[in-house]
Amino acid sequence: MPDGPLIVQSDKTLLLEVDHERAAACRRAIAPFAELERAPEHIHTYRLTPLGLWNARAAGHDAEQVVDTLLEYSRYPVPHALLVDIAETMSRYGRLELLSHPSHGLVLHAHDTAVLTEVLRSKRTAGLVGARVDDATVVVHPSERGHLKQVLVKLGWPAEDRAGYVDGEAHQIDLDDRDWSLRPYQAEAVESFWHGGSGVVVLPCGAGKTIVGAAAMAEAKATTLILVTNTVSARQWRDELVRRTSLTPEEIGEYSGARKEIRPVTIATYQVLTTRRKGVYTHLELLDARDWGLILYDEVHLLPAPIFRMTADLQARRRLGLTATLVREDGREDEVFSLIGPKRYDAPWKDIESQGWIAPAECVEVRLDMPHAMRMAYASAEPEDRYRIASTAKAKTDVVRHLVDAHAGEQVLVIGQYLDQLEHLSETIGAPLITGATTVNERQRLFEGFRQGEISTLVVSKVANFSIDLPEASVAIQVSGTFGSRQEEAQRLGRIMRPKADGKTAHFYAVVTRDTVDAEFAAHRQRFLAEQGYAYRILDAEDLLAQA
Repeated sequence: MPDGPLIVQSDKTLLLEVDHERAAACRRAIAPFAELERAPEHIHTYRLTPLGLWNARAAGHDAEQVVDTLLEYSRYPVPHALLVDIAETMSRYGRLELLSHPSHGLVLHAHDTAVLTEVLRSKRTAGLVGARVDDATVVVHPSERGHLKQVLVKLGWPAEDRAGYVDGEAHQIDLDDRDWSLRPYQAEAVESFWHGGSGVVVLPCGAGKTIVGAAAMAEAKATTLILVTNTVSARQWRDELVRRTSLTPEEIGEYSGARKEIRPVTIATYQVLTTRRKGVYTHLELLDARDWGLILYDEVHLLPAPIFRMTADLQARRRLGLTATLVREDGREDEVFSLIGPKRYDAPWKDIESQGWIAPAECVEVRLDMPHAMRMAYASAEPEDRYRIASTAKAKTDVVRHLVDAHAGEQVLVIGQYLDQLEHLSETIGAPLITGATTVNERQRLFEGFRQGEISTLVVSKVANFSIDLPEASVAIQVSGTFGSRQEEAQRLGRIMRPKADGKTAHFYAVVTRDTVDAEFAAHRQRFLAEQGYAYRILDAEDLLAQA
């Protein structure tokens, strides 16, 4: 299209003109296969990567659809060599298959014998495969199923795992949907996962990922191990499962620092599983404690490295990863792809918002100047100290106070990284503070008070980034974060995106110190949300405070 919003370049970058009338439609169309790299005001830069194209392929998109999308929205002719490269890259997925052979058990089968010869010549596959069955097939030891998939992704030949799964120990689980029903996208997500056998479902925060997990459990009707980020999350999962399924509290065990219960459905924290004593992971027996039929990974983008190693040995179990974003700041998306499984379903945030399932949100960046004396301290500080100095600027306190007052009567979260900053804000605005040091019972009490409206404002550290269900929160004010973490930005916006009873728009504020690394990190953090279609409006702190 000569008037398209997209410029497709031979270096695999896609430039999207944000102000074009067809930009929103184009963003939705390229989201399944392109990753946003930069998101300044007017032109957003996306990149095509092999992993992105393979994820799209696994989710049911073929090369023809990708090519047609680029041709439809491109302003200029698309480089032919790029179209060929897309087709060839996507065709690499599934050229090798892991299958269950009637005589030889687990095998690696090739639709192209030259590819099999190539990967077998690699030193990386040595010791992972056994004897040749025929020209196109080689035996794989069952214990190496995960490790082989990791290696094949790194060699550029991702195998489609069609070897099947053990059913595990049967356990009756049904959805108790007498007064609710699965939303259409939730049902589609479960169907896509179940058809694929294992993989990741990507849904916005507030879109009901726990319900998708419960529905997958009802499909499996088997003992289930659920891995979550923390104890508060574990108890929210337990309460939701009791409410949404036929499971009773007695059938659900908590395996955390506080309790060590193993039941037909066991909810364990990542922290307890990755606890080591004298170099040994002391709780690994949990993975073999039952004949699990399904393993659920909540917030799969946060999986600690040891969990990947453990998961490599669990390839015969069905695995479902749940997340709002596949972005990992450590760059280990390929580990998620090979060990948990490829992306099976992805619903763009704006699509779910337009259907009324999550609240519309306005994102605002409030920029303030650093006082001269502080600027000198910042300029002479070591690079590793500059972010703390910039992000804890005292001028942020006045901005937070103003925003809390401006949203009087609403449920407000003030979110930050540094405890001394949060303690000061808590005292200044007279709001309770929740940090990692707050006991689980006290956290639950404060969160419940917030849900009931008895507490209107909470100051929270990064413990509130993940899996905290606060449906009434409608305003989030972010004063500092984990450097440039895109995943954290998504999680924090997600805290306020449960649909509101009055249909109100949610408000997400990022308070940023101008001309510092705080501003640089803020721009990086906002990339993921820009990819989802959220634009940040810029306000000057002086103008904002002048309105008081």
